[in-house]
Amino acid sequence: MLERFTEKAVNVVSESQRIASEMKCSEVCPEHLLMALVTEAKGVSLKIFRMYNITPENLNEEVEKYIVTTSKASENIPFSHNVKEILKHTLDLASKSGNSNILFEHLFLAVIADKNSNIQSILSNYDFDISMARDLLTKLVQKKIKRLEHPETTEDEEKSSFESVYEGEALSDVFDRAVSKLSASGYEILGTEQIMESILETEGSELTEILNEYGISANKFDELVKSIGNRQSEFEGKKIIFTPNAFYMMNMALQTAKELGSSVITPEHIVLGILNTKKGLAYDIIKSMNINEKHLAEDIIRPIEKQMPETLLIMKLAKEEARRIGRNVVGTEMFLLGILGEGACVASEVLSDLEITLKDARHEVESLIGYGNEYFDKEIIFTNRAKRVLEKAWQSAKKQNKQRIESTDLLLSIIDEPASIAMKVLDNLGVDASEIKHGINRNIQK
Repeated sequence: MLERFTEKAVNVVSESQRIASEMKCSEVCPEHLLMALVTEAKGVSLKIFRMYNITPENLNEEVEKYIVTTSKASENIPFSHNVKEILKHTLDLASKSGNSNILFEHLFLAVIADKNSNIQSILSNYDFDISMARDLLTKLVQKKIKRLEHPETTEDEEKSSFESVYEGEALSDVFDRAVSKLSASGYEILGTEQIMESILETEGSELTEILNEYGISANKFDELVKSIGNRQSEFEGKKIIFTPNAFYMMNMALQTAKELGSSVITPEHIVLGILNTKKGLAYDIIKSMNINEKHLAEDIIRPIEKQMPETLLIMKLAKEEARRIGRNVVGTEMFLLGILGEGACVASEVLSDLEITLKDARHEVESLIGYGNEYFDKEIIFTNRAKRVLEKAWQSAKKQNKQRIESTDLLLSIIDEPASIAMKVLDNLGVDASEIKHGINRNIQK
């Protein structure tokens, strides 16, 4: 049954088992489910509980009056008959509301509707209005009908090409040294370890200093490479100019560069690419040194953030907008909200001149894609169309010999995708592509 439950709904069930064990009960009861709902609540559900001052702490005291405990805690506690009936009820609720998945809200609705336990008596002690909560939750469930997947996630992705990314000034020396190391090693295919070694040999760079602070020095890295003795970690596919993992890492470095607002790949992006791919000899060596990868990545990004690239801020705001409506997916519409949220860039000024506000755009986005399942802890990913827009913006900046992707590159790439959610938002707000192009040209000529 649980295979149809969303991650958040499964978390409630797991939490109810933990609570039952902690309270030394012989089975999971509906009261434990109620406590788990309060513990795991977010968004509207959390607001409902707060409205009646229901917290995990005070609810625990109330529930203890109604449940029977045993002498000791145990594991793998079974569900009571009442809990099984509640879980079955969630299936009916999901079916009636048109959802293929069982959401947190379905569990909430099923629990407060249960008349075979002490749930309603407990809630009445808080003056909890079950009818009001049921209406709010039902409306929220209706908003989520068939909108769990982002409309742009099923589109085909256009593959990026980095044929010339290592020919620029930022990486030419790095790759010259890496190729020399490749010849000296007797291998024919460039791997992540040669690329990382050549980065570490760049004396005096801020990146090298950061890596050295974590104990990743050229000598130490070279010593560990020699101790490994084989390149098995580098090969997971057919042999190409790069090892498969080096190729994958370079693609990740390119994507990282775009998201950080750069039109060129730098050694910093490569190291971040190695950390993000979690594959290859270079990563294996870093991992063997017991380094906090998250802290290292943050320290590498911090100097980049100080340069205040506007596209980096737009990307960060886009991710925040996605989380705000319970999604872990960033589509073109989130790019649009990010531009509006940034507020000071040329693209934002163009939209402001056309009387497009963040508030109005948010309303249209919510109407078009609905709310997600509030996966706040999940990694944020980009839709294929969003990746394509970012690729076009990167190509545009590169073609104009810019060092950074500017907001206008991003906005022009958005309007080059007429079927995107972002363009549907703009269309609903009464703005078309020609007005935006005219506004950008006017602002650039100022």
